[in-house]
Amino acid sequence: MLQAENVTKLYGSITALAGISLQVATGECVALVGESGSGKTTLLRCFNRLVEPDGGTIRVAGVDVASADPIRLRRQLGYVPQDGGLLPHWRVGRNVALVPWLEGRTDASAQAASALDRVGLPAVSFAERWPRELSGGQRQRVAIARALAARPDTVLLDEPFGALDAITRGELHQEFLSLRSELSLTMLLVTHDLHEAVLLADRIAVLRVGRIEQVSSPEELRSAPASAYVERLVQQAGIAR
Repeated sequence: MLQAENVTKLYGSITALAGISLQVATGECVALVGESGSGKTTLLRCFNRLVEPDGGTIRVAGVDVASADPIRLRRQLGYVPQDGGLLPHWRVGRNVALVPWLEGRTDASAQAASALDRVGLPAVSFAERWPRELSGGQRQRVAIARALAARPDTVLLDEPFGALDAITRGELHQEFLSLRSELSLTMLLVTHDLHEAVLLADRIAVLRVGRIEQVSSPEELRSAPASAYVERLVQQAGIAR
């Protein structure tokens, strides 16, 4: 469903991506992990063209995104930015209905209500609230609902749980796993938390200064790290076998 081939990206003299190749199968969740500046978010945003790579090829469902209309592409892919990205001057229901509304769908409100219900925020109680009236965890649930409202096959998530307290993160992790099971979504997840990646992802890609050090299942990452850097990350996270 998602494919990067030899993708490069420079920011002036800084190399953000140095020839990265990665594939995400239909229905799979792949987590991108690594230190700040490793290229995780840059790679994620190449898939919806919020970042334009300098070289290589990005494909979504077999289509080279360089030839795709970026607006259509972004409406096709669910996207959850790190801060949620909710519009503060729109009520919750309207925020969630954004993409169906932009698509001109007459059932946009119904789709938004269904998505809110799916993430544990009943529309009857939350659709008319303002984002400022919600807790951090509730805002992230709304952001996930917005990503799901147009019923995409693929969702990109950029550290969606990073700013939450431990209890709320744990609750959202369980909801994330339930959504994956229920909807069979393809997901690319950026996280700095290796524990989170092990819990949520089918495979983990470890990035370091714009390169992939290892792509493997959580079990293989823990038992057979491919480099000294990966081994150190695994040990620091306390998840080594």
